[in-house]
Amino acid sequence: MQQKTALVLGAGGFIGSHMVSRLKKEGYWVRGIDLKYPEFSPTTADNFQVFDLRNHNGLNQMMSIGGRETFDEIYQFAADMGGAGFVFSGENDADIMHNSALINLNVLEVQLRLNKTLGVNKTKIFYSSSACMYPEYNQTDPDNPNCREDSAYPANPDSEYGWEKLFSEHLYLAYNRNYGIPVAIARYHNIFGPEGTWMGGREKAPAAMCRKVAEASSGDTIEVWGDGKQTRSFLYIDECLEATRRLVMSQDFFGPVNIGSEEMVTINGLVDMVADIAGKEIKVKHIDGPLGVRGRNSDNSLYRENIGWAVSAPLRDGIEKTYSWVSEQVRLAKDSN
Repeated sequence: MQQKTALVLGAGGFIGSHMVSRLKKEGYWVRGIDLKYPEFSPTTADNFQVFDLRNHNGLNQMMSIGGRETFDEIYQFAADMGGAGFVFSGENDADIMHNSALINLNVLEVQLRLNKTLGVNKTKIFYSSSACMYPEYNQTDPDNPNCREDSAYPANPDSEYGWEKLFSEHLYLAYNRNYGIPVAIARYHNIFGPEGTWMGGREKAPAAMCRKVAEASSGDTIEVWGDGKQTRSFLYIDECLEATRRLVMSQDFFGPVNIGSEEMVTINGLVDMVADIAGKEIKVKHIDGPLGVRGRNSDNSLYRENIGWAVSAPLRDGIEKTYSWVSEQVRLAKDSN
């Protein structure tokens, strides 16, 4: 049997680098593309290209094997993104929309041209959308947010990041409808785990709370944006990879579909969980800051109905692994200073 091939875009990032490793374990030949190499460990890709996906020139060579063959699968994780401090400040809106949309426009147009030139149309493209595309009006009650896939319209995302994700979903669906390009689309809900951004302003809540608790001594006070009663669900990276692979391998279902956890937690509850794992008494000072929606939780009904997957472990298991990794990064950073 011929070895399967995959192209991972955004392979230097958190989810992308983990997906490269997952695909390698499954026996794929993998090329990774990103502006940078993975930050925390060497890439496992067979071939890694440092390339700006906003640049159309030369992309056809990157997205083909020797200019003669298309990939079996493409995983499109590349985007200008970060946590709440980056997405909701308003200061990065133009870059977020321009850079991410341009990447997706380029990827689809180059794939279409390759298909026409080489006379094939086999490449399935996975697009990682986000729960940020759901309407703000359905996420005002922290105890009962509505994030079913069919609740997406009338559209009213709470950020330009969400609007871009919604646009790009339609873009991939249009290329599928008009040109027959196979696609799969998932709306990710707060993916976390080791080797993710943990400081600098783009980190997400689990990594941020792990860092703050790791840096604190027992009895110290850490700062939390808002009243801490806002709710979220967080999905561990290994669960995300499993659900994504099952979606891509599905023959008759391609989404858009939620990939997330249905275990909802308040931010205060997340802090308590991390503090308990660390064995520390932690006090919280609530301050003003970017918050996003009041409540958000994944609804996995559609995924279960069509593919049958369910999250295999509770949130605490993933937080334990993530805290262990983040606390080690904090220790290393302290020792280097």
